[in-house]
Amino acid sequence: MLHVIDHPVIKHKLTIMRNVETGTKDFRQNLDEIGGLMTYEITKDFPLVDVEIETPMGKTTGSKLDKEIVLVPILRAGLGMVNGIQQLVPTAKVGHIGLYRDEKTLEPHFYYAKFPSNIANSTVMIVDPMLATGGSAVAAIDSVKNAGATDIRLVCLVGVQEGIDAVEKAHPDVEIYLAAKDEKLNEIGYIVPGLGDAGDRIFGTK
Repeated sequence: MLHVIDHPVIKHKLTIMRNVETGTKDFRQNLDEIGGLMTYEITKDFPLVDVEIETPMGKTTGSKLDKEIVLVPILRAGLGMVNGIQQLVPTAKVGHIGLYRDEKTLEPHFYYAKFPSNIANSTVMIVDPMLATGGSAVAAIDSVKNAGATDIRLVCLVGVQEGIDAVEKAHPDVEIYLAAKDEKLNEIGYIVPGLGDAGDRIFGTK
């Protein structure tokens, strides 16, 4: 269920994001752009239904997405991916999951969850730049499933095998999309080579 989106423009922009010299503005802008590029690939197999419309020249049959899309960013870094995705799918509704990771145990802890009322009948895209240990992703998927969601995609920029394995073990029905699969986690649970603390780099807090 793992998809690594191998696209030259994504690779180019991800290289800019990885660079320690890249500032907040450029980091955030490239994250927006990668989010949109990934969404273009992720949505290519979304089901459609026929709709009758009238053009200036007459009636015709067109298509629309069969399901609505709900974005669920994992706070706070996941917020950095929402704008780029909504530029491509502006009708997407947005839920939020608040999690923080215990720096000693690396275990996730909830502090907030709120979802649109249509989540059970929608395609849900959980977004977070990093898939490290997988703990936050598994907890987020648990939460949206408890809210009724059944069609769920996990969308991250960078991930490692440990996180992939954790998600696949807990939720084998959830498809995982990455822009890059990295080498490993270091001793404090950060992805190597990774791109640092995504939240801090998005919001300029360090």
